[in-house]
Amino acid sequence: MKRISRPTRMRRIRQGLGKAVLALVLTPVLYLAIAAGWASASIDDLLARWPQDDRQATLTLSQAGILLRIEDPSFYSHHGLSLADGQGVATISSALARELFLEGPRLDGAKGMLQAFYRRVFDCCKRVDVGRDVMALVLDAHLSKQRQLTLFAQSVYMGRQDGRQVRGLDQAARVYLGKPLAKVDDAGMVRLVAMIKAPNAYHPVREPAAFALRLARVRAVLDGRCRPAGWFDTEYAHCVAPK
Repeated sequence: MKRISRPTRMRRIRQGLGKAVLALVLTPVLYLAIAAGWASASIDDLLARWPQDDRQATLTLSQAGILLRIEDPSFYSHHGLSLADGQGVATISSALARELFLEGPRLDGAKGMLQAFYRRVFDCCKRVDVGRDVMALVLDAHLSKQRQLTLFAQSVYMGRQDGRQVRGLDQAARVYLGKPLAKVDDAGMVRLVAMIKAPNAYHPVREPAAFALRLARVRAVLDGRCRPAGWFDTEYAHCVAPK
């Protein structure tokens, strides 16, 4: 058997390591590039299949201001992703991207196969998967900010009541406040926004104590009496202590 010289072995080892490193770098880049291409090619099909009634999801300027102060402080300046204080890991754009691309209507053919793949990846590894973040960038590039707000207000999950899901702010207003969104004043809007982070944990009927504490903390932020303690602070636990 022919012996391989030490310099040759070392060169082959370096070449192997270089290929492995290159594969590690290119694989996620390729994954994200395909995700972006699929999202761009699919967004119109998904929007066409998504039931919509914009009349029941139109926010007033005051309602939109309350929503964005808590859920997405830099909404009008970012391009789908943000690192603003109190932002957490999701923007309005990325939350809507998850609803539209991963939890919305099912697509057919090759687009449907990729959609099923990305659904499985997100379900498995949502804490580390950045595919949704790329989709948020695509969504923000395709939809105006006003359109995003309208669709988010229409689709956001607002807990369960009487054995059924509550979807959208208008339905939530009717279920929890007894009136349509168009007739909800600022105080009522604050109550709805306080639920969005965890609508079953902060449920005004089933979890009144937790909801009252969350509401007090949200009011403290909105009134300027407290500020989020960094990017990940969406709890505002330092704003109002539990009694």
